[in-house]
Amino acid sequence: MTLKTIPDIRKILYATDLSDNAIYAFRYAMSLANRYGGGITFLHVLEDISSFGNTLVTSILGEERWKELRKQNEQKVLDAIKERLKAFCEEAVRDLPECPFITDEIVVKIGNPAEEILKQVDESDCDLVVMGSHGQGLLEDAMMGSVSRRVIRRCKKPVLVIRLPGA
Repeated sequence: MTLKTIPDIRKILYATDLSDNAIYAFRYAMSLANRYGGGITFLHVLEDISSFGNTLVTSILGEERWKELRKQNEQKVLDAIKERLKAFCEEAVRDLPECPFITDEIVVKIGNPAEEILKQVDESDCDLVVMGSHGQGLLEDAMMGSVSRRVIRRCKKPVLVIRLPGA
């Protein structure tokens, strides 16, 4: 590939936390998928409970009971979020019928968001990552969200980070 060759964008990973900014960023993912004839993999990552929180709950409930409760409820939560993402996707198609796209996959994981995004890029062999960013307080002009910052630093593929207008 020469430097003059523009790579195809066939697989887009849209990482979402389902916030207003993530919904706004989705319009960019839709537009790119439509323009390049690509598909979108949706990814939502639920941040896992901290080791301190895990230790605290284990000390109150006991390790076996905590594992049992977590196993019972984890799949329910993942399924509920997956359904929410499907509804979100269907609503986007209704709102912007002139911008159709293909949904490759809807993935919901539990873990460290940046780590899971990076893993999904490799697993799905994505060409581009699209995600929203959150400014934080007085430093919002100098800082972007910590997840998007970590993904940009470590991702081997291009990352498009979208800020909410006026943010």
